[in-house]
This record gives sequence, C-alpha cells and structure tokens, in this order.
Amino acid sequence: MPVLEIIIGGYAFLVWLFCIKLKIIPWNIKTQVGAVTGALALAATIIFTINVVTPSSSDVRVINHVVEVIPRVQGTVTRVAVEGNQLIKKGEVLLEIDNTPYRLKVKELEAKLADATATSKTLWQDLDSAKSNLIAAQAHLDLMSKRLGESRELAKHGAGPQFDVESFTTEVKKAESAVANAKAGEAKIQTKLEGVVGPDLASVAQIKAQLEAARYDLQSTVVRAPADGYAVNVSVRPGNYLVSMPFKPALSFVEHEQRILAFFEQNELRYVNPGDKAEIAFKSLPGDVVHAKVDSIVWANGQGQLVQGGVVPNTPAEYLSAPLPQKYAVKLTIEPREGDENLFIPMGARGGAAIYTDKLAALHLLRMVMIRAQSKVNYLVLKLH
Repeated sequence: MPVLEIIIGGYAFLVWLFCIKLKIIPWNIKTQVGAVTGALALAATIIFTINVVTPSSSDVRVINHVVEVIPRVQGTVTRVAVEGNQLIKKGEVLLEIDNTPYRLKVKELEAKLADATATSKTLWQDLDSAKSNLIAAQAHLDLMSKRLGESRELAKHGAGPQFDVESFTTEVKKAESAVANAKAGEAKIQTKLEGVVGPDLASVAQIKAQLEAARYDLQSTVVRAPADGYAVNVSVRPGNYLVSMPFKPALSFVEHEQRILAFFEQNELRYVNPGDKAEIAFKSLPGDVVHAKVDSIVWANGQGQLVQGGVVPNTPAEYLSAPLPQKYAVKLTIEPREGDENLFIPMGARGGAAIYTDKLAALHLLRMVMIRAQSKVNYLVLKLH
C-alpha cells in the first residue's frame, strides 16, 4: 500500500522534525511510545475507514448463462454447421436433422386441408338439398294424409274397399318416417355449419392447427443459436440420432452476455448504492483495470432460505458455534472506455474489485493505488513447475 506508506512516512517526518531536528517536543520514552502508538492508530484508522467508504472484494466472478441445446424433434443429424469455441450470432444454424418424415407429414395435412375445405364449401349445397327433401317429404305426407282421410270416408259409406284405408295408412307412416329423416339430415348439416372456430368450420380449423404444428416441427429440424455466444462441447456428428430429452442435450451453448458479481462481507455495503463507480482487476487481464459501476445489490443469500418441507427446520446443536455469515453479491456493469473496444473477459474469470462510494472521496486515492497494485501482481505466476 504505497499511499499508506507515504502517509506514515510523512507522519514519521513530522515526528523527526519536531522532536529531533527542531526539538520543539522533547524526545523521551513517553514521546517515543506516543509516536509509535499514534502511527499505529493512524494506520488503523485509515485502513478501517477505507474499508467502509471504498469497500474491496477479492472474490469477483464472471458468469455466463449456459444453454443446453436440446432439439424439439427427434431424428438423424444430417449436418453440423458449427465448430466449438467460435462466436455465433443469434439465429445462425447450429445443426440440422433429417426433415423427410416431417416434410411428408406437412404434405399429407395440406392434402387433408384441401379436401376439408372443399367439403365445407359443399355443406351449404347439402343444406339446400336437405331443405328441398324436407319440403318434398312434407308434401308427400300431406297428400297421403289427405288420401287416407278420403278412403276412410268412402269405406265408411261402403263406397270404397277397406284395403285402400290400410294401404294409405301404411303410406302415411312411410311419409312420416321420410319427413323425420329429412329433418334429421337438415339438423345434422346445420349443426356442422354452426360449429366454427373463427372464420373456419371446426373440421377445417382442426386440420389447420395440425398443419401449423407439423410446419413448426419441420422448422424445428433446423436448430439455431438461441443468442449471441459460443457453442462448446460439440461432440454431435452427422449420423447421430437425437431425441428430445432434457438429459440428452446435443451440445452446450455459452451466451455472450455476461454478469459480473463481486462478493462482500455483510457490514461493508452500508454506503454502497447503485450507480457508484467501481474498478476491477482480473487475473486474466494482468496490468489492466476495468472500469465499472454498481448495477444492484443482491440482498439475499442461502443462509436466509428455508427449504419447503413437512419437517421442522433443524437447528445447530447447542455446543456448535454459529456458521460464518455468507457474503452478499453486488452486480457490476462494465463501462467501456476508449481503447476497451476489444476487451475480452472470459467466462469464469476471477479477480478483485473496489467500489467508490460518495463518502470521503479524498481516501479513494488509496484504494485506486491498491487495485492498480493488485493488477500488477496478477502478472506473477506463483508456481515452481
């Protein structure tokens, strides 16, 4: 901490100037003890103060979302369009599955739709025909009823045979049955015409929905990138048979969008607010300091969560010490500056960070020097092989 050393050095110079050089203050055992105590108190005050007004974290993590790419449809892979660890734009093709069965299914449903559409157009003609049949059947019934009445009148006066009465009675029953059948036929057609979904009859709408689903399945035989990012673990090859199972992904896809989280002790964040400036020193970027700002503070951790269940939460035994408090995460957002256009921060990168609050801005210089010193230390590779 060079700045802290400068302050302590300045303090030591003042002690030398007033106590030894100018001898304004006597240099004895009391002043010697006081000078050392004052130096320690000054150093402790500075350190404890900057830990609050410019808190630092040695646990910064770069997190990328990983999508397990699982095809919606099953089939044989015909083409793998990407190689691993290459930047891919959203919507670009990752792989293709044999679309033959899905293409044939679409053609089959297109034919059924054409047939159902033509059938629906003839229903109005069928309805007119059914109404005409009902009118004819009703007229025949009226005629037979009239002839039955006349034959009964003649038979009553002995002017006609009983056979005619029996014959016309049978004809009336046949005509009544024909009228009933004509009414049932008309009602059946009318019911079909009343069963509509939107502008289409139910039969047509059903096939249209099946055709839309089949086209979606056909489209799904081409698997595309869900976002900008990188395909990793690309072990699938043409000829592999893929199934739509959550435990059998075709490949893993790392999204380009990142989240940077810095973890702080619970009592360090009292003055931190969204929008505060921050600086990060990543191990993967030795010598560089990345500028950022506080996006938000995640005021939650796993120690405050109770898992839903039917048992009473278990508490530590009386003789066991309480677990150490977990840290809170602060989400940081990178603020690119001139020269940072090609800045690359790999997934899983670690490092340290400092946040500069609006309190005691004069002490921010100390933390700035510390974070820059840490970025220089990142050049060191501390291993013996």
